Amino acid sequence: MKLGSKSESFRRDGQTWVWTTGLASDVTIEVGEISFFLHKFPLLSRSGLLKKLIAESSKEDGSSCVLQLHDVPGGAKTFELITKFCYGVKIEITALNVVSLRCAAEYLQMTENYGEGNLVEQTEAFLNEVFSNWPDSIKALETCEEVQPFAEELHIVSRCIDSLAMKACSDPSLFNWPVAGRNCTQNQADHVLWNGISSEMKPPFECDNWWFYDVSLLSLPLYKRLIISIEAKGMKSETIAASLIYYLRRFLPLMNRQSSFTDTNHATIPTTSEADQGALLEEIVELIPNKRGVTSSKNLLRMLRTAMILHATPSCRENLEKRVGAQLDQAALVDLLIPNMGYSVETLYDIDCIQRILDHFLSIYQPASVSATPCIIEEGALIAGADALTPMTMVATLIDGYLAEVAADVNLSLTKFQTLAVAIPDYAKPLDDGIYHAIDVYLKVHPWLIDSEREQLCRLMNCQKLSLEASTHAAQNERLPLRVIVQVLFFEQLRLRTSISGWFFVSDSTGTTQNNSGNLGLPKSNNTFQMDSAEGTENLRERLLELEKECSSIRSEMQKLTKTKSKKSWNIFPKGFGFRKRSECCNPKESNSNDTNTSSSSMNGKPNHESG
Repeated sequence: MKLGSKSESFRRDGQTWVWTTGLASDVTIEVGEISFFLHKFPLLSRSGLLKKLIAESSKEDGSSCVLQLHDVPGGAKTFELITKFCYGVKIEITALNVVSLRCAAEYLQMTENYGEGNLVEQTEAFLNEVFSNWPDSIKALETCEEVQPFAEELHIVSRCIDSLAMKACSDPSLFNWPVAGRNCTQNQADHVLWNGISSEMKPPFECDNWWFYDVSLLSLPLYKRLIISIEAKGMKSETIAASLIYYLRRFLPLMNRQSSFTDTNHATIPTTSEADQGALLEEIVELIPNKRGVTSSKNLLRMLRTAMILHATPSCRENLEKRVGAQLDQAALVDLLIPNMGYSVETLYDIDCIQRILDHFLSIYQPASVSATPCIIEEGALIAGADALTPMTMVATLIDGYLAEVAADVNLSLTKFQTLAVAIPDYAKPLDDGIYHAIDVYLKVHPWLIDSEREQLCRLMNCQKLSLEASTHAAQNERLPLRVIVQVLFFEQLRLRTSISGWFFVSDSTGTTQNNSGNLGLPKSNNTFQMDSAEGTENLRERLLELEKECSSIRSEMQKLTKTKSKKSWNIFPKGFGFRKRSECCNPKESNSNDTNTSSSSMNGKPNHESG
């Protein structure tokens, strides 16, 4: 928008501006370090303030008066434009100068009382056009900081924020707004400079984050006010949180780093101190909606790690720990590996932080009755809390994996390992393979543990919940106490006997049912069943043979470990655990009745039906 019609007749000479019409200057106005040698009549005919000041400063002899306007909004640069406007020279009003011009015009009282079409009316009309346009509104809001007290008084800042908030919550395609910014399909880490309206830069209108980049150009105070306004107008919490994370990633390089020790990228913003970055993080954390799942656990944990590095306030770190704890089941193991940032570094990773996060999670998902008596839980309670059991099971697996990672730290004390391991209730773990792996790693890295400590550590796992693969490994693990190996062998043999007994029982019951069904006129052909039965029997035999081979090997190893002088002490295992000779297992029909009775008694009195 251009105002005025005369050609420009100003000339700058060092720190002075001179009107070059040939008429002698009769008023000097100083703005900052610049002096303007002007004439009274063009100024007092447009500005109420200048008219008043000139009248007060004029001398009776008619000599030139000197005025000081160091407080004029926008400084010398803006006053130069206003001077040209008063002299009728063409000036161009843009989104980048309209705010300062509007504030300066108000300050100088350039209203309609001092000339029709004065600067106040002209700039106010242009502001209304700016507020209807997204990119111009962003530019105007950015310039408000230069004259913020005046812009606040004239409600320019609030009007601009309301305009932007309304547009951010609307579909820009409905209004054909020319959105400046970046394509939402691009990686957010790749920042693109804002160079005005560009078809290549215009993001798809259906993308929720089309406005993220533009608002990230704002200073933190203005950005906060805009986000609060957008949230008040009904924007989704997830979108609000995503914008906040985008803003953080733009100004905090630590947010773009992995938590691994192998990451050597320690880039920081040279012009921003750690204190300023920490303050920025604290402000953004307070703005994130306090709702589960609005932002990923990955981002929350990165913010927590960044807060530790920047020495954010304890309240900020506690806030983040609680947020992570509320959705710990959604976290990934690699994000939990937060390096220890303490001054007295005891362990490689911050175990205490994860312990606090886990405590927050358990306070939400673990029923009070269960937490009071963690070893006792009724079946009805499990069914009633089925929804809570799934997150608990996921966290149990996550913590077992975390323990396996941190167990490799030689400085990790047994007490800290145990405290974290026992926090998850046993009923939430369908298998204990994870904790067994963690225990094995800990024993390997801490070979100096005495027998009592090793046994105390192994009490963290339930030998009955080990899979076949884990049981096989544990039975041959020289690092485990002898008592634990015996337990593993016992429960694996017991599990196999129960499985065989149950299979034969089902086989016999199915055969009886089929015979009865013949009397009812049902089909008598059972070839398919016989084929499945034969295949199942063969599989069970093979498994039993493999287990007996393992047990035989284990017995030999145990004999070497304990250095027993007499072999008679190991002869109790075949009898005590029900091991049978390979020939008897391979040919069940040839087993005598005494063996059958002995086997039956070891299976809680259930008869062992032959599969012949």
